[in-house]
Amino acid sequence: MATKVAIIGSGNIGTDLMIKVLDTSDVLEMAAFVGIDPDSDGLARAAARGVTTTYKGIEGLMAMPDFDDIEIIFDATSAKAHEANAEALAPFNKRLVDLTPAAIGPFVVPAVNLGEHQDAPNLNMVTCGGQATIPIVAAVSRVTEVPYAEIVASVSSRSAGPGTRANIDEFTETTAHGVETVGGAGKGKAIIILNPAEPPMIMRDTVMTLINDPNEELQPEIRQSIKDMVADVAVYVPGYRLKQEVLFTPIPPDMPVHTLTDKPVTHQVSVFLEVEGAAHYLPAYAGNLDIMTSAALRVGELISGGAK
Repeated sequence: MATKVAIIGSGNIGTDLMIKVLDTSDVLEMAAFVGIDPDSDGLARAAARGVTTTYKGIEGLMAMPDFDDIEIIFDATSAKAHEANAEALAPFNKRLVDLTPAAIGPFVVPAVNLGEHQDAPNLNMVTCGGQATIPIVAAVSRVTEVPYAEIVASVSSRSAGPGTRANIDEFTETTAHGVETVGGAGKGKAIIILNPAEPPMIMRDTVMTLINDPNEELQPEIRQSIKDMVADVAVYVPGYRLKQEVLFTPIPPDMPVHTLTDKPVTHQVSVFLEVEGAAHYLPAYAGNLDIMTSAALRVGELISGGAK
């Protein structure tokens, strides 16, 4: 029997996730789609697909006759809204999958650490940049220590809606923290770039890590670890790929890396990624949104016990 789920947030991310559940999942069943704008395209599309909807927010969801049957609730609103939603839902023993930067629950990147938090009541999906780059940092750190990691997420400004723009500060802080706590870096930094280029660019991510490999013996193992991780993420995000071979650059003795880390480092490892969306609802260039909904769907399927 499929696990019944609800989605809060009828914007781009919530609508794309709804369509993924309806069209691609054999283990999750859409029970409710929730918004606050009665005229939103997402609510209209949900109703047209036969999904129960409400424009009365979390109160409307909790008032639904079938609310007790819903086991998993995806929140695709905003960081502040999720705090209020999580508080309202706390007495009802629902599993929450949080697609906002609120970070109430543990950070989860399916290819890296879902197993550690399988039973947590509130799972946070970090950010789009985190979902794209944390796996790479983790791939390096499982081979050798990563004293410092820095990521740059470049996305089309067309794919950055009001929610993304309202949470830029949370994005950088949450992603940097995830690079450290999930990726394993001693210190992390995150930057997001909203690129206005036309035609719109596909999401691009740059991951730079500093390592200590004086004899360059670890490079083949690091390269293979990264390729393996890319393949693991591509299981649920088919458009996730390397743009070129992993680069290892020796660090000149006079480079002031002491401002980044006080540990000895000999090489910079640079990884260049591209994330193309599946275009279920959003355009293919919006890989930044697609990786969030794809990762959230993967988490929902796995915690429901139905996915393999």
